[in-house]
Amino acid sequence: MKVTIDDNSGFCFGVTAAIEAAERELKKGQLFCLGDIVHNGQEVERLDKLGLETIDYDDLRTLHNVRVLLRAHGEPPSTYMIAKQNGIEIIDASCPVVLKLQKRIRETYLHHHGTGAQIVIFGKKGHAEVIGLEGQTNNTAIVIESLKDLDKVDLERPIYLFSQTTKSVEEFHAIVDKIKEMRRLGKEARGEEVVFEYHDTICRNVANRVKKLQDFAQSNDVVIFVGGKKSSNAKVLYNNCLEVNSSTVFVSSAEDLTPEILDQCHKVEKVGICGATSTPKWLMEQIRCSLENGAERL
Repeated sequence: MKVTIDDNSGFCFGVTAAIEAAERELKKGQLFCLGDIVHNGQEVERLDKLGLETIDYDDLRTLHNVRVLLRAHGEPPSTYMIAKQNGIEIIDASCPVVLKLQKRIRETYLHHHGTGAQIVIFGKKGHAEVIGLEGQTNNTAIVIESLKDLDKVDLERPIYLFSQTTKSVEEFHAIVDKIKEMRRLGKEARGEEVVFEYHDTICRNVANRVKKLQDFAQSNDVVIFVGGKKSSNAKVLYNNCLEVNSSTVFVSSAEDLTPEILDQCHKVEKVGICGATSTPKWLMEQIRCSLENGAERL
């Protein structure tokens, strides 16, 4: 059994920058992080041992004169207001791609506010990034998670569609096509056309991984996909692997390597390990060691 780790898997540059910022700022003293710095329990635990204290919004409101790290997902304007009121020093590690998207949504909202236009965001409701995006519209944006949610959108009013940066490109364009179809039918009935603008704001550093990841999955007999249970990106990329290799297994840590999985790997020639943009390389290395040691015991 040969075990290979995908070179293209692991932290994206936004997550890498946030973690580097945390490690750097921890050397200066006490540091809080608003929410899990990354959707990976093992990495959160590692940084917790270094002194990074994870807090939520309720905690933020009670803190004064401390330092708080904002993770790569980005934050709504209200977070910055609370920090200013409480004398909190912000260490802003928001991903530049997310900040650019926030700005575009904010500008669109301000330009069309009061006209009946709808800001629609394709994303996961309650996801940290989406909360920040909704905040740019004073929480008036409509969040849709799939085609099934299109009934939330009024087809007779202008629509401005954006996407969470880590969503599937294919799903986004399927939603665009469906809205176009529904609008076309509506136009035939009404005799007029209503504005529909869509902006593919999915991060290409993430989206471009899909083809390479699927090539990697196809080149192995069994694929061990490593991702956090809270990670939206992990779910998307895991399904991308599953599409081309049915022998793809999702694990979050070495503890998830059951005897059945070890046996499955031991029976094949090539096992590939890959992961999400929130998966640390050290965790994939740890799982490789567990696989190789487990195979030796079988």
